[in-house]
Amino acid sequence: MGVDKGKKQKVDEENNIDGDLVFSIEKLQEIQDELEKINEEASDKVLEVEQKYNEVRKPVYDKRNNIIKAIPDFWLTAFLSHPVLGELLTEEDQKIFKFLSSIEVEESKDVKSGYSITFNFSANPYFENTKLSKTSTFLEDGPTKISATTIKWKEGMGIPNGVAHEKKGNKRSHAEESFFTWFSEVNQKDEDEDEALEIQDEVAEIIKDDLWPNPLTYFNNEPDEEDFDGYEMAMVVVHGVVVDNGGRLRQGQLAVIVYGVAGKESEGSEDDEEDEDGDEE
Repeated sequence: MGVDKGKKQKVDEENNIDGDLVFSIEKLQEIQDELEKINEEASDKVLEVEQKYNEVRKPVYDKRNNIIKAIPDFWLTAFLSHPVLGELLTEEDQKIFKFLSSIEVEESKDVKSGYSITFNFSANPYFENTKLSKTSTFLEDGPTKISATTIKWKEGMGIPNGVAHEKKGNKRSHAEESFFTWFSEVNQKDEDEDEALEIQDEVAEIIKDDLWPNPLTYFNNEPDEEDFDGYEMAMVVVHGVVVDNGGRLRQGQLAVIVYGVAGKESEGSEDDEEDEDGDEE
């Protein structure tokens, strides 16, 4: 029996379509590889620029710290006025913060390896340390490594300030927890470790990317609960290179945290609805 010419032609056409599709995908992959190479080069250039300007900013930050030391309760006021950080300070923490003389944020020299946050204290009745530091190290393979200073509490001062914890069910009540657990929890191992480390990362990023660049913004502003009704965080391009655990830039490349977004949007949407109603009338 002879081969049906119609069927043979159809098979040949389908083979051609499949071949064209494979060829197009291969070409597309080549383009994507080329773009990826350019993106990696761009990331390296951005890191180089950020590294250079970290060195330029350092003496300016030092001058700023010297001026801040002459302003009573500067960091306490800035923390309390911050919509997130202010919620982390207990009444006892606020007493300790009165001895906080300066805060320093220092990124690794290559920028992408991590950063440290240091709280400098004058002599105080609460602990022996003059410096409390928290360091985040971005590992090439694996999660971020976090280390912190062990607080040497003076006799009778440790329990209410981050050494002992009351637990409700399987989770701690973070609203009642001292800010200083941010230092001590990293050295603890328990069933809530992953959750605790995630919260610590958020606090570190807020201090580094939002409070540290311009604390005067919060020192000059009293917190308004209405302003933060429906509050949420959003990432936008501005200060500080953001890297993932592999040391590569995220899609946004530069980022900072902006607050009060949801409240503003909701207010705008209500105005829009009123305008629409007025137009209909």
